[in-house]
Amino acid sequence: MATTIENISRRRFLQGGAGLTLGFCLPGIAAAAAAGPGKAGEGVVAPVTFEPNAFLRIGADNSVTVISKHLEMGQGTYTGLATMLAEELDADWAQVRVEGAAADAKRYNNLFWGAAQGTGGSTAMANSWEQMRKAGAAGRAMLVAAAAKRWQVPAGEITVERGVVRHAASKRTATFGELAEAAARETVPADVVLKSPDQFKLIGKQARRKDTHAKVNGTAQFTQDVQLPGMLVAVVAHPPRFGGKVKSFDASAARAVKGVVEVVQIPQGVAVLARDTWTAKKGRDALRVEWDDSAAFKLGSDEILARYREMAKKPGLTAKKQGDTDAALAGAAKVVSASYDFPYLAHAAMEPMNCVVQLTAAGCEVWNGEQLHTGDQYALAGLFGLKPEQVVIHMLYAGGSFGRRACKDSDYVLEAAHIVKAMQAKAPVKLVWLREDDMRAGYYRPAFHHALQAGLDAQGNVVGWTHRLVGQSILIGSPFEKMLVKDGIDGVSVEGAANLPYAIPNLTVDLHTPTDIGVPVLWWRSVGSSHTAFSTEAFLDEVAAAAGKDPLALRLELLKDHPKYAAVLRLAADKAGWGQPLKPGKAGERRGRGVAVHESFNSVVAQVAEVTVSKSGDLRVDRMVCAVDCGTAINPDNIRSQVEGGVGFALSAVLHGEITLKDGIVEQGNFDGYPPLRIGEMPRVEVHIVPSTAAPTGIGEPGVPPVAPAVANAIAAATGKRLHRLPIRSTDLAA
Repeated sequence: MATTIENISRRRFLQGGAGLTLGFCLPGIAAAAAAGPGKAGEGVVAPVTFEPNAFLRIGADNSVTVISKHLEMGQGTYTGLATMLAEELDADWAQVRVEGAAADAKRYNNLFWGAAQGTGGSTAMANSWEQMRKAGAAGRAMLVAAAAKRWQVPAGEITVERGVVRHAASKRTATFGELAEAAARETVPADVVLKSPDQFKLIGKQARRKDTHAKVNGTAQFTQDVQLPGMLVAVVAHPPRFGGKVKSFDASAARAVKGVVEVVQIPQGVAVLARDTWTAKKGRDALRVEWDDSAAFKLGSDEILARYREMAKKPGLTAKKQGDTDAALAGAAKVVSASYDFPYLAHAAMEPMNCVVQLTAAGCEVWNGEQLHTGDQYALAGLFGLKPEQVVIHMLYAGGSFGRRACKDSDYVLEAAHIVKAMQAKAPVKLVWLREDDMRAGYYRPAFHHALQAGLDAQGNVVGWTHRLVGQSILIGSPFEKMLVKDGIDGVSVEGAANLPYAIPNLTVDLHTPTDIGVPVLWWRSVGSSHTAFSTEAFLDEVAAAAGKDPLALRLELLKDHPKYAAVLRLAADKAGWGQPLKPGKAGERRGRGVAVHESFNSVVAQVAEVTVSKSGDLRVDRMVCAVDCGTAINPDNIRSQVEGGVGFALSAVLHGEITLKDGIVEQGNFDGYPPLRIGEMPRVEVHIVPSTAAPTGIGEPGVPPVAPAVANAIAAATGKRLHRLPIRSTDLAA
């Protein structure tokens, strides 16, 4: 892999040079020089900002600004990145602030993605681990060098703590701000020595989140807060069926709504523009549109799943094969079979899609909660006939995403741009999707059907395992296809199934990818693992029952080659009191405990669920005990929050989540038909973090996959009923 800091400094970037990776910038001096003799500001020395690299800026006022290349959408990215840099800088945490980086893949690329900038796949901390620490260590070294020259003492005698540079022998001190100008003239070190874990003062501690204060006092900037001179707000009428087109429309009633400024047709539908969102919505409601559905998708959910079940009767493309599964199953003393159905799911983030686009003489300017910088930058450049560098993207806060804002097709961003283009760039446009737009015209976690078989020998050992999956590909036909689709296999469709950790000698995983289903699909929090974890872990409990073995014991037996999994599983089981009887419920209530373990984004999470099921089938998830190994815990409290949030997010899908289609039309439009988890449904959650000095791995998503199977396995323990579809229905559980 290339060096972790392949990012051009601002000074080098402006000079057009590719030279030293950690260049430095003297914007104050540069500004004074640009003014020239005899011009305004002559003789005035502007304050110098110390900017040793693309990620750090220190002001004369002692402010330490960390530039985040990753989006903050609630998962704690700003805090995590700042913690890593501030740790090596030895900054005062109270003086650290964070701002979002511009779209610039030369300086801010995701190191796991090559030359692309973006946030996703739970990679923010993992890909930045060395990069941000080296950025902080370089800044610290330059501050120390500047102090050593000023005080004429050896650099090795200087210490730095909480933003103060100190020489103990001479009792001299200086703040970062006092040294900023001198440090800016120091040579950027070619290499730096990073701290060992025993030296950490911020990493692994409870550093306060850097986005909380602004979000509480209302100063945090989201897309909805953006106001530009002359800006219009657009709301779009989308076709009710995917693939539908505008045949004709009558805008007379819409234009008659007071405040409506313009109505334009775009490839995605018809946009109504006004000075505010409500007026634009009223204008859209007054539109009369005739849709051309001749090429639209018209199947319903039941028909889609029926087709999937039929496809599952035949082998698909091989995703994983070891041993001879056919022979193993043919010779097995017992064969266990089960199939599982998973519906489409909406992302339903708190903040629906929105975007502000403005065309200027210099190019295109965008404001939004930007998750896929490079993809959106190139898509907009292509639409407007610009160079990518002419597309300036301002990354604001995002009110959630769960994968939705990282759209492979740049859908809502391009929709806003198409409106600007149709308006001939007469005004900046803020596109606003209402909740119904987000739920009916968006992208979804694909529906899937899974069919599994396992063979047991006479001693109850698992000798063979087959897993067949049927579902739409997220990647085929996208810009990511070349990188992530191999031999026709979409890697995210089979993740969690093709890399099953259990020691099974004969194992086959194959995949059918239907290409004629016109429902737009996209990654959803934990992507393929959102359904593979359920099928593999729920099925393994069925196998354990057929073998007459304890579910935990069987897992530990099969994890003999994966001690990391086994350790996490034992931790969760021990903390949950596995093997100890649960307290009985009220009259007619049945109680059970279930376990599941899964790896996603290189993090292993085990969860034990405790549930209570009433005689009528009402389900209550009482407790979730979670153990997680995600490498070094940068911000332990944030890790706990992400796992707790993952439990709530997953339970929303387990208990309620289902997007259904009838004649090709999505039936849900808002939270009345697609309800999130209510606070009263949230169980008590305990999170136990495995101590580690390994590099950090993902944590934004891995808490989601084991929830559903742990709950399903607990239900089976309580009632004897095995669940083969989600979401759970009370009719499935009634005594």
